[in-house]
Formats: sequence, structure tokens, C-alpha cells
Amino acid sequence: MKRIYTKYKPHYRDNLTLAIPVVISQVGHMVVQLSDSMIVGHWAGTIPLAAVSLANGVFIIILVTGLGFSYAITPLVAQESAKQDQNECGRLLINSLLINIITGILLFSLVYFGSRYMLDHLGQSPLVVEQAKLFLPLLAISIIPLMIFNTFKQFAEGLGFTKQAMKVSIWGNLVNICLGITFVKGLFGIAPMGIRGVGYSTLIDRCLMAIVMSVYVLRSERFRKYLTDFSTQSIDRVRSWKLLKMGAPVAMQYTFEVSAFAGANFIIGSISPVQQAAHQVALTLASCTYMMAMGVSAAAAIKSGNNFGVKNFTGLRASAISSYHIVLVLMCITALLFTFCNNLLPYLFTTDKAVIVFAAQLLILAAFFQLFDGTQVVGLGILRGMGDVKVPTVITFLAYWVVGIPVGYWCGVHLHLGAMGVWYGLVLGLMVASILLFVRFNALSKRHSLM
Repeated sequence: MKRIYTKYKPHYRDNLTLAIPVVISQVGHMVVQLSDSMIVGHWAGTIPLAAVSLANGVFIIILVTGLGFSYAITPLVAQESAKQDQNECGRLLINSLLINIITGILLFSLVYFGSRYMLDHLGQSPLVVEQAKLFLPLLAISIIPLMIFNTFKQFAEGLGFTKQAMKVSIWGNLVNICLGITFVKGLFGIAPMGIRGVGYSTLIDRCLMAIVMSVYVLRSERFRKYLTDFSTQSIDRVRSWKLLKMGAPVAMQYTFEVSAFAGANFIIGSISPVQQAAHQVALTLASCTYMMAMGVSAAAAIKSGNNFGVKNFTGLRASAISSYHIVLVLMCITALLFTFCNNLLPYLFTTDKAVIVFAAQLLILAAFFQLFDGTQVVGLGILRGMGDVKVPTVITFLAYWVVGIPVGYWCGVHLHLGAMGVWYGLVLGLMVASILLFVRFNALSKRHSLM
């Protein structure tokens, strides 16, 4: 252990310097969902909590598709920055901004105009669907400012500036929580809005975050040298296509994974609203730790992009392996937290005893898949930094939709194991993805090292 630590110590330090602010920023995305669930669970009840689960299950599929496109700029900017081509970074930013705004508008239209039809045909409880229809359209509108925020966030992170987005996320979450409680409960003379209150608070929060992050990047002195060619004249097909070739597979990777969890949500919702609410509690907690792993993954993508840009394949491999070590330690800690606090954590969201019992059981399974969840997302980040996105896309599809969901459906519905059975399938899917992505990284990095 001492020999391994000595060997990778410089890479641990470099990766953690990048990763910690990104982790906090990524967790910020989940804190929005976390706070929404906690506020609704305590002040609106079990049915609205299940409705938040249903609405988030539909919306998250659309959301990660958009975020996948915005992630494309990070490894590309990291590669160009390593080559000292600063002007190209600004050209990539303006093209990425255009793509992400258009993507946000298209996804908003899809959710806003298709949500009512979609919710009516998922076989969910009518009471839950009625509440979800009040919440989902507000989430749909918020995707446009979120895409703008993420464009500038990913650009800054690609250049190694990770603390600014972290600060914006922290303040944004505080605003979201304060507004959510005010709107849902009805404070300061405002009439109680119920589930719509968290929708309005999320929308306002994301608009403010988009404004602050974009103004910061465009006006900060440290980015000025990168923005020389940031103008509409730099918009062209070549760079846009380059971003789309990177972003589309990344969007599909996250869509396959998140849609599998959303599919699990729909399966559980057809079994019982109580189990669906429990699924929301356990999944929200697990998603927070997943966002922490995504922060490590983002740092791994940046370092891989830097090393890949200057063809330092030995350094790339060492940095990548150190990222695996970091996420394994992090996920072990969260797995222990879920195991020993599984009966206490659900009280953060609800006092409904039936929901708490099911959620406590699911958190034990969540503890098991922490290691697989963390290592698979880090594997995706490393390969994305190397420009390898097509094969990982196939791997994620096979893991979640050929293995995970079919096994979960069989165990949950046909074997009558309920939510626990569905989660067995999710654990298996994550394990398959984790192993295959590591095999892909190992083979690809060794091949480059021998060149």
C-alpha cells in the first residue's frame, strides 16, 4: 500500500485539486432534487413525494441528454489548452453555447408539450399523476437556463478553473431551499403552493445561476485570453460537428443509465405508490453520492484530455488509475454510511413509517452498488478525455437495457420481489458497466503507451 501511495501521490494531489470543487458543484445539482424531495415529503405528504419521484424520473432522462451535449466541450478545451491554442478554446465555447441553447429549447418543448400525454400512459397512480402534472412543466422551463449555466461551467472546468462553479452552486442551492420552503409552506403572506412551489424555486434558482456563471466567465480577466475569438463569426459547421460527435455519444451514455433508473421508477410505481416514494428517497441519497463520483470523473476527463492532447500516455494512465483509487475510497465511505444509517437517513424526507421501512431496505442495496456506480462513471470520464465515446456508449446500453432492466423487471414483477427485485437488476447492470469500461480503458491506454 505504501508503494502504491508513493507511486501515485502526485496524481492524487493533482486530481483532488481539480475534483473537490467539481464534486461540490456536481452535488449541487443533486441538492436541488434532494431539497425538493425533503420539502415536499415533510410539508406536502407521501403522494406529492411520489409525484416528485415520477416527475423527476421523466425529467431526468431529458436533462442528462442535454447535459451530455454540454459535457463535450470539457475534454476538447482541455486538449486545446494543453496545446496552448487559446483562440480555439473561445471558438469552441461559442459553438457549444449555440448547440446547448438549441438543445435546451428542443428538450423544453419535448417535456412541456409531451408531459401530459406521457404521464397518462405510464400506468401510475392517478393521484400521483395529477400532482406530477403540476410540477413537471416548471422543471421543463428550467432546462434552458441550466444548459446555459452548464456551458460556461464546463468551459471553465476544461481550463482547470473549478472553484467558481462550486461557489455559484452553493449559493444557488441556498436560494432554492429558502424559496422552496417559502412557496410550499406559504410564508411571508404567500399562499401555500404545494408541489408547484418547489418547481418555481428550482426555475428561479437555475435562472440566477445561469446569469451569474455567464457574466463571470465573460467578464473575468483570467478568461480574457481565451475569449479572443468568442463571437458569432466563429460559429461554423466544423467545430459544431466536432462538439456533436463528442456530445451525442456522451448524452446517450448518461441517457441509457439514467433512463434505466427512470424505468425502474415506473416499474416500482406500477407496484405501489409507497414503494415508489421509498425508491425516490433511496435513489435521491444514492444520486448524491453518484454526483460526487461524477466530480471525480470530470476531473479525470480533464487530466486525461490534458495528457492526451500532448500525447503523454504514461502520465495519462497513471492519472487515470489514481482517479480509480480516489473514487473507490470515496464510495467505500458512502457505502458504510448507507449501511449503518439506513434506518435513520429516510427520516430526512418523510415520517411515513411504511416508506421508511422500504427505503431502509433499498439503502442496503444502494451501499452495494456504490463501488460499481463510482468506478463506471470514472471509466466514462477517462475514456471521454481520450476521445473514446462510441464503444463506451455500446457498453452502457448493454449493461443497463440488455442486463439491468430486464433482470430488474423479472425479479420485481414476476418473482414478486417488488422494489428490492428491481434494484437487484440495477446493481447487476452497474457491475457489468463498471467491469467492461475498465477493461476498455486498460486495453486502450496500454495500446497508446506502446505506440
